[in-house]
Amino acid sequence: MSDERVFLRPNTIIEPLVDRFYASMYAVSPVTATMSLAFRWIPMLESYLQAPDWHYQASRDPRFRGGFFVGVDEKRKDEVEALLAGIRRDRADMIRFAEAIGEAEKIVRDEAIGYDLRPIYPKLPAELAGLVELAYDTNNAASLHFQEPLVYRSKAYTEDRQSVQLSVETGIERPFVMSTPRLTSPDVLELDIPFRHPGLEALFRSRVHPTTPAALREALELDDAQASRLSGLLVPESALHADRHIEQGARIRYWGHACLLMQTPDVAIMTDPFISADTDATGRYTYNDLPDHIDYVIITHGHSDHLVPETLLQLRGRVGTFVVPRTSRGNLCDPSLALYLRSLGFDAVEVDDFDEITFPGGRIVATPFFGEHADLDIRAKATWFVELGGKSVYVGADSSGLDPVLYRYVRGHLGRVDIAFLGMECDGAPLNWQYQAFLTKAIPNKMSDSRKMSGSNAEQAAAIVTELGAEEVYVYAMGEESWLGHVMATSYNEDSFQLKQITEFETWCSNNGVKSGHLLDRDEWTWSRS
Repeated sequence: MSDERVFLRPNTIIEPLVDRFYASMYAVSPVTATMSLAFRWIPMLESYLQAPDWHYQASRDPRFRGGFFVGVDEKRKDEVEALLAGIRRDRADMIRFAEAIGEAEKIVRDEAIGYDLRPIYPKLPAELAGLVELAYDTNNAASLHFQEPLVYRSKAYTEDRQSVQLSVETGIERPFVMSTPRLTSPDVLELDIPFRHPGLEALFRSRVHPTTPAALREALELDDAQASRLSGLLVPESALHADRHIEQGARIRYWGHACLLMQTPDVAIMTDPFISADTDATGRYTYNDLPDHIDYVIITHGHSDHLVPETLLQLRGRVGTFVVPRTSRGNLCDPSLALYLRSLGFDAVEVDDFDEITFPGGRIVATPFFGEHADLDIRAKATWFVELGGKSVYVGADSSGLDPVLYRYVRGHLGRVDIAFLGMECDGAPLNWQYQAFLTKAIPNKMSDSRKMSGSNAEQAAAIVTELGAEEVYVYAMGEESWLGHVMATSYNEDSFQLKQITEFETWCSNNGVKSGHLLDRDEWTWSRS
């Protein structure tokens, strides 16, 4: 390979995979990963093999967008069959671990009825030995608590599952990530390397700092065929935009969905990164607009549209600190965001509600996040109060204003908010859509449908704004951007309840002297620092 200086193409995409499925947090964190594998992916692949054309057609039907249909053409049925056989053969330890969880939870339900828990430990499956603790809550209900850092070192976790696909963004929507495995393709560079591999940092740093094809080949440990495909991802000139940094004042840029970039000349803070790689498209920010260094990336919660691995990996080598909410430690459905980020090769700082991180001219404060998780006991979620450039910004994500008094306390503790960002996906997916594989005791569909992953409706959003005293508020995180479909699979029309609620909320804002907007694609706010 030549020694010419090159940059990574600005429209390069990466899809991190585990056993060919998209590597969301729930697919990587070992407790939920074993459950996802055993109780969602294997049954889904089995269903596909029984009716491949039905699955393929359903995956392309707009009425079933976001459904669990495998979008693989019947012509490639043999590849899916081989994938399933390989999973059964190579992931037997993971499958058995998932089965052991189900068995253990049944033992606890049947036998932990308020008396001494010590006699139950010898009855638990051997796969869980040393990895779980039994405990009662104050209502005398018992549950399992997983030693998650140790599970990462058990047979339930292996980096052998991990690989990445590198390709060029075409602008064509990719198959839905929760249902369709990524098979090989002649247009894709396949790398069987773990996510934390240092070669990936070298690759993505080359967006900013030029390197040579030979250096990248060595860093990524490529053979001749892989090196040839890599050459198609390299260009001789940088495409970075000059205005990606600012020299004075302060700025917020909206990058789509829940992604905000807050900047002063001294600091750059990004929330829930989800960045478009389609540099041929107009009206959006892309990797060309990303500053060379981001001091803090703050994450609101672990859902796959807020903790987006394909964007996170592209930030390797460019982030100072990840700041994430602390998990409840051991709850099956509440994996650690920090441990997941470390598996991607990042360092992460965990914070509790009202912990502060200060920097010259400002601070980041974690604030409570109510709702949106189908009433499950999930603690790894936070909204954020950010002060920079003399203004205060509230990052509300998908939180629901279930109790307006909460925000009265937030204001009393931290002060009034200047600008608020709120999600209003107020008729979200039911519990089973995201969490069914983790429920060891099935619940009725009617019960699942009553427990939705919903943000604020108009009344709740108005109450949040009132209590925070916000002068401006913007609705975001609605999944309407065209480049989010492979993760979001959101579909609205003019009669959608969510959009009507946004209109009602904006009317309330107008009547109450609050500046408001419904964000889409990109936006920008600038001001002089006070």
